[in-house]
Amino acid sequence: MSGTAGQAGGGFSLADSVPLQAPPLRAFPAPSIGHVQLASPVLQAALSGYSDRAMRVLARRYGAAYCLGEVLLDAFVVTADRSKRNNARLALSPEEHPVGAQLMGSNPDDFPPAARRLVAEGYDVIDINFGCPVKKVLGRCRGGYLLSVPQTALEIVARVRDAVPANIPVTLKMRRGIDDSAQSAERFWTIFDGAFERGVAAITVHGRTVQQKYVGPSNWEFLAAVKRHAGKRTVFGSGDLFSAAACLAMLEQTGVDGLSIARGAIGNPWIFRQTLALLAGEPLLPPPTIHEQADALRDHWSLAVDLYGENLAGRQMRKFAIKYARLHPDHLAVRDAFVRVKVNDDWQGVIARHYLSDGPGRDPAADIDETASCDEGEG
Repeated sequence: MSGTAGQAGGGFSLADSVPLQAPPLRAFPAPSIGHVQLASPVLQAALSGYSDRAMRVLARRYGAAYCLGEVLLDAFVVTADRSKRNNARLALSPEEHPVGAQLMGSNPDDFPPAARRLVAEGYDVIDINFGCPVKKVLGRCRGGYLLSVPQTALEIVARVRDAVPANIPVTLKMRRGIDDSAQSAERFWTIFDGAFERGVAAITVHGRTVQQKYVGPSNWEFLAAVKRHAGKRTVFGSGDLFSAAACLAMLEQTGVDGLSIARGAIGNPWIFRQTLALLAGEPLLPPPTIHEQADALRDHWSLAVDLYGENLAGRQMRKFAIKYARLHPDHLAVRDAFVRVKVNDDWQGVIARHYLSDGPGRDPAADIDETASCDEGEG
């Protein structure tokens, strides 16, 4: 399968010098989302329950060019009071711009006020979720369900585009359809083309159907067909991006303009740095050492405490810690230790016990469960 990723254009550089045998640094152009120019094609997806400000800031520090906040219900955004917990869900950091917010809902009337509030909160891009495959979301006519009703889906797109200032890009997240039927394919293309006609700046396409959820491989051949159809319109690819090698392969094989890394980034911010190295023609970076992991764990914990306070941070960070543990050579023991973490002393104690001696880390892609979902997240 051939892609179009080798076109010339504005690009990025991971380092000032590259080995002579390396491919050109500009082999993979850095895309833009409307007027928002990104530094590279390596992005972090929206992940429900995960991609809060702490995760996004860490991802940016490790090389992600752009991150999306966790998916937010339109009704929540409109009605959320200024409690500490709600503030945390909407919070931004100056160092994470450009940053996008993702909206999900069912009623076109509810999207415009939610989109306007997110713009007022400081988000640079408004993204609309037509991809979530979780049963309770579909049952409420949200997320991936909207791929079955193109008229409603396109009304939502138009209403959001009209609601926010012209300088705020609107984007869309889709799967390749509800199922593998011809009717589903026809509806996909109706929404895909109709969304661009109504002014969206970019569309992210996940290569599985809604019916598949996270079972079976993501269909990259479909992503290649979408990009060929889109031409110069911006398309980001999603699905099965659990390693830097997979990220490079998606760009090479599909020609998409960028990579939306989802589950592969949870507890593994190094995937962004490793992918940038490959795109720059450098050798694949090894998994982070034990001490490098400790540094990231301390930073992530500090960012979470700043966002939530110590007690809530303990509950939020346990699910991240389980993922971080996969990189440790004694990953099962480390995982079990992190499960019991509640406060700062617990967190620092696990690091002191298990991350004191340096050494090589593990490749977390070796034991990824590719059928597992992330709550209502996309990957």
